[in-house]
Amino acid sequence: MRMPSASTPVVCDMTGAPDTAHERLREFQTLFARFLIARERTSRGIRFRLRAEPGLEEHVRDLAAREQACCPFYAFDVTARDGQVLWECAVGDDESARAVLEEFFLLPETTATTPAELQGRLSESGLVFTETEADADADAGVGTGTHVEGAPPSP
Repeated sequence: MRMPSASTPVVCDMTGAPDTAHERLREFQTLFARFLIARERTSRGIRFRLRAEPGLEEHVRDLAAREQACCPFYAFDVTARDGQVLWECAVGDDESARAVLEEFFLLPETTATTPAELQGRLSESGLVFTETEADADADAGVGTGTHVEGAPPSP
């Protein structure tokens, strides 16, 4: 896992993302509801253990790449073994980044919140957000629907 430099800002910039924060949160809801076996803290960060299904490893790799693109302070590694997809997540030695990583660890419990509520908690942890008009509209309940490109495959 390639760790980001210590100077990497703790910022979430989804302005170039192919999805909105609202769509991404729904994607996490689906992923964890259908495939999460366990999660654990590791010496470097956290790990999600997901039940392997055809196409899931590729989907998690894509999701991790999209997360890395908007939140470059994360380091991710996705592997598959023993019928599981393992998603390792770590951050550099930064208090705000570690607080955001803790919120990421709690995400299976907190995805039922609205994007605005989650964004509020993450902002309190020190994460700075840059959002598009589509994100703001989605948070307000305007027009984006619930279809998510690249959603996890059906079991």
